[in-house]
Amino acid sequence: MQQDGVRFLEKEITEIKVAVIGDMMTDRYITGRVNRISPEAPVPVNLVESQREVPGGAANTAANLAALSCQVYACGMKGNDADGAVLTSLMEQAGIDMSGMICAEHYHTTAKIRILGARQQMMRLDYEEKKNPSPEECRFVLEWLENLLARGLGVIVLSDYGKGMITAGLSEKVIALARTYKVPVLVDPKGSDWTKYDGAFGITPNLKELSDCVGREIPNDDKAVEEAGKKVREKYHLTHLFVTRSEKGITCISEKGAIHRASAAQDVFDVSGAGDTVMAVTASAVAAGLPMDTILELANKAAGIAVSKVGTYQVRREELIRAWNRKGEVRLSYQPLTWKEAEQKVRLWKERGEKVVFTNGCFDILHRGHLTYLQQAASLGDHLIVGLNSDESVKKLKGPERPVNSEEDRSFMLASLRSVDEVVIFGEDTPEELLSHLKPDVLVKGGDYKVEEVAGRQYAGEVKILPFVDGYSTTGLIHKIRRD
Repeated sequence: MQQDGVRFLEKEITEIKVAVIGDMMTDRYITGRVNRISPEAPVPVNLVESQREVPGGAANTAANLAALSCQVYACGMKGNDADGAVLTSLMEQAGIDMSGMICAEHYHTTAKIRILGARQQMMRLDYEEKKNPSPEECRFVLEWLENLLARGLGVIVLSDYGKGMITAGLSEKVIALARTYKVPVLVDPKGSDWTKYDGAFGITPNLKELSDCVGREIPNDDKAVEEAGKKVREKYHLTHLFVTRSEKGITCISEKGAIHRASAAQDVFDVSGAGDTVMAVTASAVAAGLPMDTILELANKAAGIAVSKVGTYQVRREELIRAWNRKGEVRLSYQPLTWKEAEQKVRLWKERGEKVVFTNGCFDILHRGHLTYLQQAASLGDHLIVGLNSDESVKKLKGPERPVNSEEDRSFMLASLRSVDEVVIFGEDTPEELLSHLKPDVLVKGGDYKVEEVAGRQYAGEVKILPFVDGYSTTGLIHKIRRD
């Protein structure tokens, strides 16, 4: 299983062609700070600090596939409006082929606006207009799809959010056409009647969607899910039914029985778009013909990364490779980035429109205070890069008996955390010179510093001061060990 996943992630996935047909949307996140209640009404006042847009709905599934390095072709509707222009720009940045997109006049592109304060979602505002494609537009979709199938399309994803794109007639014709070319169709379903998905290779409901389909609440235990899923699979003539079950992981039900794969324990910041992540990994792995055990493990790994981030998040291939390699014995060490490598990586992230957060420290004996601080820092952007003091600089700062752990061990432990993307070592007293190369969007410092006291602040877009967790310190731990 391990080698199947490595081979798939390192090479095969880049050769897979995927068509995503569905309800395309724009997701907008408005983030701020809440520290008072409005005098006008008993509601919190959110002082807006940032705003960002990401692909949503079927566009998020397409963006997830593109982030995994698949060749992605998108088909859906957008309006000739501001949100449509944002959606087009986002998909272009992701490298998605938009030859199947339909620009519908007098149609408002679906947009979901999420208001966040203190890293929590406070409210969601939706702009949407349900619209079915016309007969002419349906013919365009089928001609577009058949052209891709003739050129070696590997898998089709129907991403149905109930906004009108996936009609019964279009869905049935897509599934029939795919069957002619022996190409699997995977469906992210909507509603309780799945007749229009009849004959698909697979459907990927969550537990609530499965419950809605059978008309009763399904307990989140293996036997109940398996029994309900078997009936649904047979009723709709599916090859596979993939049920996502939150902390219980994923269950796949097929003619041969059921496979259950539990998810790893983790902190969950936000489940927005996690189902799209599971769909992207599952579809690409199905196209590659991987064993079902491996497919489910890969989907679980990707979902774990997605829910540990705030907001809709596209899991990148390099992240999934890193998470997968931790599972086995492939990666026994971690090599910190050189300054040049770190600079190149930060530049690449920024070119993608992704927010880069930087923090630094010795991180000698990792404890709960460190982990809480790093999780909070990571939540401020899309990537967290940690500047780690070298062994020599730790000695200068902390004394000749420090560090307890070598820079090699400290960088390995930091890189093993979900909240940390990369580690880069510096030997100076402060990371100011390193920051002059990296120029992150956000520079995070822990403690009671004032912003004007933070070294290298002039090279960052903004500076955030996070309080340390009381009662935790490496020095305190060392003193306690010595007393004991």
